[in-house]
Amino acid sequence: MADGNSSASDTLWHGRFDGGPAASLMAFTVSLPFDRRLWEVDIRGSKAHVRGLGGAGILSHDEVDTVLSALDEVASEFTAGTFEFRDGDEDIHTAVERRVTELAGDAGAKMHTARSRNDQVATDLRLWTKDAVLAVVDDLIGLQDVLVATARAHDGVYLPGYTHLQRAQPVLLAHHLLAHGWSFARDIDRLLDAHERMDVSPLGAGALAGTSLPISPSATARELGFGATFDNSLDAVSDRDFVAESLFDLAMVGIHLARIGEEWVLWSSEEFGFVRIDDAYATGSSMLPQKKNADIAELARGKSGRLIGNLTGLLTTLKGLPLAYNRDLQEDKEPLFDSVDQIRLAIAAVSGMIATATFQPEAMAQAADAEVTAATDLAEHLVRGGLPFRQAHAVVGRLVRRHLAGEGALVDLAVAEIGPECAELVRPGAGVQMRTSPGGAGPTPLPAQMAAFDERVAAARSRCAGRR
Repeated sequence: MADGNSSASDTLWHGRFDGGPAASLMAFTVSLPFDRRLWEVDIRGSKAHVRGLGGAGILSHDEVDTVLSALDEVASEFTAGTFEFRDGDEDIHTAVERRVTELAGDAGAKMHTARSRNDQVATDLRLWTKDAVLAVVDDLIGLQDVLVATARAHDGVYLPGYTHLQRAQPVLLAHHLLAHGWSFARDIDRLLDAHERMDVSPLGAGALAGTSLPISPSATARELGFGATFDNSLDAVSDRDFVAESLFDLAMVGIHLARIGEEWVLWSSEEFGFVRIDDAYATGSSMLPQKKNADIAELARGKSGRLIGNLTGLLTTLKGLPLAYNRDLQEDKEPLFDSVDQIRLAIAAVSGMIATATFQPEAMAQAADAEVTAATDLAEHLVRGGLPFRQAHAVVGRLVRRHLAGEGALVDLAVAEIGPECAELVRPGAGVQMRTSPGGAGPTPLPAQMAAFDERVAAARSRCAGRR
């Protein structure tokens, strides 16, 4: 069946065409359902552009005032939820311009002078992403605050540290929690670095080659709070590096949250029993009355795949695109919006889960105090006595093998072969005290780490505030 056509006057390009676009074309190309959330930055960008047109003498003072007033009215309608979209509004930019023209008449029709949707949307998306990145950084700093507060509230609590998911050596719970905090510190650094690189205004690049009209891209850049303006108009309208970089950074945050999720699925199980999740941050079963499920942890783990998919999808879209703008670039927004939304929801949920949880120090200590976790301390005791480490490793390894074969307790075997001082090394709670090297997992180096972490968080908070 043939598609019905829209009126040619409904589009921004109707002068070139005899008839209106096919309904199927509009259905396939429309972006309004997802880019409407750009309305605030679109109005900000339009205001700066209109003032720039006034400064260049392209619009009169009265026209500038009329259009700015109309833009304020449109912003009020969006804020109040009374803005009415029309069938011809294929994207948020079309909708705003159409409504401004309704309100301001011929002056509104001049608003798009010396501007293309190509530089307009690139500007809007950079403004939105700059704000979004800082919001995610704020959320991550909040999560770091939760981690360090939880660490301080559990002074002296220790648990097994794992490699290959096998018990390795005892570590303080505070040390373990701060390990996650440091990974988020790197995420924050990446996001703020990306924020600096995206702080370049494309407004004034036009469709691809600039304009013959006497506009000042640097003036509009300053008004919009950008740190710089573009050097090459082709690059300005086609560059989506900042979206790809943001998606990578958000995917890394998701991977770090997934690592917490995996741990908490294990820790909250009956088999581990290291933590009890608060009822407000757990779910139950529709069939099994006894169940209490760590859904937040599971979804934090699961959504990492979604975030990686958003990044991979965009990179595939960008691969091989010719300069300058191509409609393919419309596909940059949904993955970005989704990743920002999902990561912010995840950070909030994981923060709440950790802040309200009840840790089980007895279960943690019992697991951490298993005799075999003292094996490295026994070997290092032999090293302090002058034995080469590789030989010491072999001596203790044989003792562990005999212990596991049922020949006796490791402490008894060690005392018999090495000496009575070994009993002190294997006693409960001794292992975590032995972690004394800088940056290590014991109580001796912990205060320095805490101080360094506090400084890192304060610096991130200051850097973030300085970008606003």
